[in-house]
Amino acid sequence: MPDFPTTARVVIIGGGVVGTSSLYHLAKKGWTDCVLLEKNELTAGSTWHAAGNVPTFSTSWSIMNMQRYSTELYSRLADEVDYPMNYHVTGSLRLAHSRERMQEFERAAGMGRYQGIDIEILDPAETKARYPFLETHDLVGSLYDPCDGDIDPAQLTQALAKGARDMGARILRFTPVTGIDRENGEWIVHTEKGDIRCEYVVNAAGYYAQRVGEMFKPFGGRTVPMMVMSHQYLLSEEIPEIEAWSKEHGGKLPLLRDVDVSYYLRQEKNGFNLGPYEPNCRAHWVTPDDPMPDDFSFQLWNDDLDRIEDIVADAMERVPLLGSSGISRVINGPIPYAPDGNPLIGPMPGVPNAFEACVFTFGIAQGGGAGKTLAEWIVDGYTEWDMWAVDPRRFTDYTDHDYCVAKGMEVYGHEYAMHFPWHEWPAGRPKKVSPVHDKVAALGAQFGAYNGWERANWFAHPGDDTSEEATQTWGRSGPWEPRIREEALAVRDGVGVLDLPGFSRFNLTGAGAAEWLLTRIAGNLPKVGRMSLAYFPDDRGRILTEMSVMRHGEDHFTLITAAAAQWHDFELLKNNLAEGLELTDHTSDYDTLIVTGPKSRELFQQISEGADLTLPWLSHQPAKVAGRDVHLARVSFAGELGWEIHAKNADIPAIYDAVLEAGARPFGMWALNSLRIEKGYRAWKGDLSTDYSLLEGGLDRFVKLDKPQDFPGKAALLAERQQGVKKRFVTLIVDAGEADAPYMSTIWHDGQVVGETTSGAWGYRVNASIALGMLRSDLTEPGTEVEVEIYGERRRAVVQPDQPLWDPKNERIRA
Repeated sequence: MPDFPTTARVVIIGGGVVGTSSLYHLAKKGWTDCVLLEKNELTAGSTWHAAGNVPTFSTSWSIMNMQRYSTELYSRLADEVDYPMNYHVTGSLRLAHSRERMQEFERAAGMGRYQGIDIEILDPAETKARYPFLETHDLVGSLYDPCDGDIDPAQLTQALAKGARDMGARILRFTPVTGIDRENGEWIVHTEKGDIRCEYVVNAAGYYAQRVGEMFKPFGGRTVPMMVMSHQYLLSEEIPEIEAWSKEHGGKLPLLRDVDVSYYLRQEKNGFNLGPYEPNCRAHWVTPDDPMPDDFSFQLWNDDLDRIEDIVADAMERVPLLGSSGISRVINGPIPYAPDGNPLIGPMPGVPNAFEACVFTFGIAQGGGAGKTLAEWIVDGYTEWDMWAVDPRRFTDYTDHDYCVAKGMEVYGHEYAMHFPWHEWPAGRPKKVSPVHDKVAALGAQFGAYNGWERANWFAHPGDDTSEEATQTWGRSGPWEPRIREEALAVRDGVGVLDLPGFSRFNLTGAGAAEWLLTRIAGNLPKVGRMSLAYFPDDRGRILTEMSVMRHGEDHFTLITAAAAQWHDFELLKNNLAEGLELTDHTSDYDTLIVTGPKSRELFQQISEGADLTLPWLSHQPAKVAGRDVHLARVSFAGELGWEIHAKNADIPAIYDAVLEAGARPFGMWALNSLRIEKGYRAWKGDLSTDYSLLEGGLDRFVKLDKPQDFPGKAALLAERQQGVKKRFVTLIVDAGEADAPYMSTIWHDGQVVGETTSGAWGYRVNASIALGMLRSDLTEPGTEVEVEIYGERRRAVVQPDQPLWDPKNERIRA
């Protein structure tokens, strides 16, 4: 083929809005030697039949950032690339039927205002004034987002494509990818028209992403965690009243979302577009008798209106005008879903120089921000905002086909559901259980899933309400609350045990392992027989991860990290591993019991052999417990005297029985969260993320800028130390009401936003509501008063001294 590009820096597979946005943003960053391959015409997948809604609303900080950026890009894109686009910024109304929904809206509004979006909370009369055709008699209120609107997906895609081409990037249509090979550190992308050799490959193949992903399996890849849902929306005939209103007001009605019923209603020309997300939903291409076709370009499924008739009837009652016209067209097309409803954007797990930008349920709204994020990953190696919510490595080996289907249907059927802090979504579970799961369940455990592992959140007593309905609250009060209190105080006064399967656990060995680790972490290493925390910065000095480092020998380490961080942290180590070192993952081979409280030493005196229980805090040793080989680490995330028991799975049942018989009380993850917050201990991807540098995070004592080894971010941290940080980690005592501060609650001072919380909980040992957060550095003096916005209420808060609230001198831990 003449003029076929045989080499490129990046090859993008897939020509929907996300693929073209990725190409456009790579070119904007100066990488113009990039090629996009599309097997049919641009927009041939989900893009062409998408409704084209462009909201900013989200209760995820990173997704709101991504969607906000999309709206900003789309508003200037037509002029920037000289391509006409129909982009209507109409604003939108989200309707609330309950106080809990209004609290969710207040939380999102606070985050939106922090990002510069002027979101308003309206009462029913104000809502009716914005949308006169609306029935409001049973509403509590609404959220108005002025940036919301809709865009023509095909025009958007073509505009991004034109912008990319104008900068020198290439787009090849009708060029299916037939296979992938790797040779001498380069990718070879095979097509029907020839091969392209490149440095990087991007899977942006939409609902075909799983099929493309299979091509990467020989090079370390896995099956892409996704499934495909059937989504219908209806277009009405024209309605004279809408035409008259539009002429009078010079624009379109605000987009309407009745999130408690689960649909959106949008003006389409002079009629309506109604899009339901029905609980009685339908998955496609998930069973052998319904195989995915080789090409479904520009195709739709037959109508299936019975599934959505109840929602349509409800929408007609809400906006009676909708019932005055007939249906002109039904669109029923495929939309891909990941198990949590968020897309996959970032490094492809296990595969070098390969990335994913796929499985977008809301690709039009997120496409602009997704392209920006993807280009940053490839060019810079990191993203402006912490994007863990969409990182492909957040899913590991538990996301098999059945799980993805069950979760996709659950997410679709609850598309607008409130994500309460006490609620656990049940579909597809359990996937991974500890060796004592049944025993823990028999003790009353109510479980949560952590990277697929089932862990007890709290322990119910007979008669406690453990229904899903009981969890539908933002407040701390519920059947769990007295149990969390009892569990926390049992740890304070006696001894508790928490079964903790799924700790990510890696062994690092080989000559020079210690010296190599010193080039990856900001601090120093513990001595043999000791353990310490280590922080891994990126080139900006921001927090990539935290690991506990156990040193067994001069060059022999066990690295322990959060369950959710398993693939992220393993790759962080493996991708930079020095020659001659060996790194192995033992996460599934071991379980951990946290045994902690002032009486824990007495407990171990009864059931352990060969353990020196006088060894100091942050020491570790081999021993026997209940006659089984274990490794005892003297450390406690709960902030009390205690040990972690690390043992092979087969030995855990006997050890757990012995610990219980010796008097330990079971406690759960929610009590542990309360206990760790009282100590100011940080949690990964809440308090510790790439949104913050190590110095901002108050981790100065783990940063050794005078050590001889260079490490990522050293120069940036040196400069930051000289200039001073703009914001800093603080602990706040909050005069909270019925709810504690959730992640990303806005902190105010003198009518200005001055920071954000990163986590919050009630501390039962100090009897107060605590928030950890980031605050403008001039306000971090102890005693400074600020306000924390909790679900729309600004609550007084006081900055605390830079030390733990509970046992500030760590005397109990060191006892």
